[in-house]
Amino acid sequence: MKNLYDDTKGVLISREEIAAIVKRLGKEISEDYADKSPVMVSILKGAFIFMADLVREVTVPCSIDFMCVSSYGNAATTSGRVKIIKDLDTNIEGKDVIIVEDILDSGVTLSHLIKMLSDRKPASIKICTLFDKPEGHKVDITPAYKGTDVPNEFIVGYGLDYAERYRNLPDVCILKPEIYA
Repeated sequence: MKNLYDDTKGVLISREEIAAIVKRLGKEISEDYADKSPVMVSILKGAFIFMADLVREVTVPCSIDFMCVSSYGNAATTSGRVKIIKDLDTNIEGKDVIIVEDILDSGVTLSHLIKMLSDRKPASIKICTLFDKPEGHKVDITPAYKGTDVPNEFIVGYGLDYAERYRNLPDVCILKPEIYA
């Protein structure tokens, strides 16, 4: 029987390392929002596991909401066109918003989201990304909260996918190029 790890080059970031990063990010957010109640917005589908773990590490009152956007489809690179599949249910006017993203790659999707959400007049918008791929940036974007940098490779696991597969890997792995080529 084929194992999901068979399609990877191996573990890049272990589940234990991820847990430590998430704990650190939760502490940073809790300290920065000590007297506030941020709205944490998870970008589906990739960030759902990260968001679940992150909010359990945040010690200040917060609310959560979800957006589903796509700029990849089943491709390995962004199309550059951002499609809103599910919008927020929460009115964010006057609220502090933290966009929770699994990976900052090109930055195209996040830059579109920030512009769109800014029109709704929040008190602030910050980005929290678990992984940052600086070599992939196509726009100038800097997250307020960053887990760790990753190489310019196609990574999967811990919510990150390729064509809706590999999200359930508990570790982050580099996908073999022949799988997405």
